[in-house]
Amino acid sequence: MIYPNTFEQKISFDVVRNDLKELCLCPLGQQRVDEMSFSSNYTNIKRQIRQTTEFIRILKEEEFPDQNFYDVRPSLKRIRIENTFLEEKELFDLQRSLDTICKIVTFLNKSTDEEGEVPCYIQLNALAQDVATFPHLVKRIDQILDKFGKVKDTASPTLMMIRRELASTAGSISRTLASIMKTAKGDGLIDKDIAPTMRDGRLVIPVAPALKRKIRGIVHDESDSGRTVYIEPAEVVEANNKIRELESAERHEIKRILIEFTATVRPEIHEIMNSYEFLADIDFIRAKAKFAINTDSIEPSIVDKQMLDWCMAVHPILQRSLKKHGRKVVPLDILLNHKQRILLISGPNAGGKSVCLKTVGLLQYMVQCGMLVPMAESSKVGIFKSIFIDIGDEQSLENDLSTYSSHLLNMKNMMKSADGASLILIDEFGTGTEPQIGGAMAQAVLKRFVKHHVYGVINTHYQNLKHYAQETDGMVNGAMLYDRQQMAPLFQLQIGNPGSSFAVEIARKIGIPEDIINDASEMVGQEYISSDKYLQDIVRDKRYWENKRQAIHQHEKQMEQTIERYEAEIKKLHDERKLIIEKAKTDAEELLKASNARIEQTIREIKEAQAEKERTRSIRQVFNE
Repeated sequence: MIYPNTFEQKISFDVVRNDLKELCLCPLGQQRVDEMSFSSNYTNIKRQIRQTTEFIRILKEEEFPDQNFYDVRPSLKRIRIENTFLEEKELFDLQRSLDTICKIVTFLNKSTDEEGEVPCYIQLNALAQDVATFPHLVKRIDQILDKFGKVKDTASPTLMMIRRELASTAGSISRTLASIMKTAKGDGLIDKDIAPTMRDGRLVIPVAPALKRKIRGIVHDESDSGRTVYIEPAEVVEANNKIRELESAERHEIKRILIEFTATVRPEIHEIMNSYEFLADIDFIRAKAKFAINTDSIEPSIVDKQMLDWCMAVHPILQRSLKKHGRKVVPLDILLNHKQRILLISGPNAGGKSVCLKTVGLLQYMVQCGMLVPMAESSKVGIFKSIFIDIGDEQSLENDLSTYSSHLLNMKNMMKSADGASLILIDEFGTGTEPQIGGAMAQAVLKRFVKHHVYGVINTHYQNLKHYAQETDGMVNGAMLYDRQQMAPLFQLQIGNPGSSFAVEIARKIGIPEDIINDASEMVGQEYISSDKYLQDIVRDKRYWENKRQAIHQHEKQMEQTIERYEAEIKKLHDERKLIIEKAKTDAEELLKASNARIEQTIREIKEAQAEKERTRSIRQVFNE
């Protein structure tokens, strides 16, 4: 891919990188962000984007093990040398991060569909395949370190014995000092609120200098003010010496334990490093998913050809900036295909042409770096082999380049390297020199781009370029809309017709005298003024009919929804009527069965009660009822 060194800065991708790095959990992912680069490989792009989409689902629906991401690769590289060893903190980070890797691999391998066959996260599951985990190392470190990352007493029998003796000796010293201090306080040698303190690893008693000879022992230190000396009583000197010896023995034993464990890790360093590459991938993908959630980005349809068919696309950095001020970005709809490969955008200054250009550059670059983008899900994003950009004033005093020379140099590089798989983005095409020759040179360059079937978005004010785009196959005009009533830009792109610069209207709005405006109009000629006015009228009328079309479309959509609702209600009534009739039939049949049974029973009772007239009359009365 060929583009100026300032490409990422000009489209704000450097800001995106910084945001991603802040979302990473450790240097592992941050390094991946630094390594992230533009790709034209459709399969790789599709895979990376799918991984990010799957991770968004995890973040929204699952409890993912994203704790304890640590980069211990520098430590692992260091211990490749014999007799080197992992320090306690390094060992603690190794334990926790290895445990995290194990949990992530287990999580991804266990996540399957409802039938328990297909993985829920296909691309992430594939990423987790063949990743080595080291539960035996995690278990062994757990035997060595406590929950605070310090070596346990039980890490070895020798260490336990040393620490028991340390505790016993320290307890003996404490009791002896307590007794000495009690006596000293009783004799008024030290204040009642004084407590033993530590100096050079030895327990001592703070005493006033005038009384230091009253307590037998060794003076170890003196306060900065000179008002206190620190005495180690003679009774605890030997015990303190023993403490120092035991502490030294403790350090040597801890070092021996760490060296011994590190020796078991050394043969597996290569595989462990590979597992940390997996952890780096997960950290990186998670950061991209977080960024996508923060910017309302989605996975568009990625197609393996050159095209742009975007709906409701927004510049994520601009969107965030405007949101802080309570404003919204106007979404961009844009279409580039083999029939209209180059879009020539015209319109007033500060009308959004450059924003449109930077939005195209940033979102296309993000997609080809494997990131999701903020646009409608119906959008389609093609793949370009290279992107070229010429935005802003790049004059250089050091290289003796004027603005125009700088633009021409960029044009030269584009014409040399751009082809039918390239996307070019040019702002203020042809400016920087005398308008007539600048416009002619720009048209000649544009002709070359059209000939080589280059795709691109180009901003201009030149009338000759607008006419050329209108008459040339493979090109299409676009206009940044402007509200003539409010005299304010709408920041909305409309493809199909060129736009007016509204130079006269803007000059009149800011108060340029009318006679100056009239003089300028006479200089350019009535034909130019009229054509510019007709252009404004065309854009206005097109916007009017487009609004009408959208209103009609909206009404049609509402009518369709109403018809669907009525049809659903009619169907519901029909189904309910059918159910009522069926229930009525069932009830009637049951009633008839019950009546027949009652008749048969009555007849039987009458026959049985023939001799009893009163009984028969009673039965007939019940039957009649």
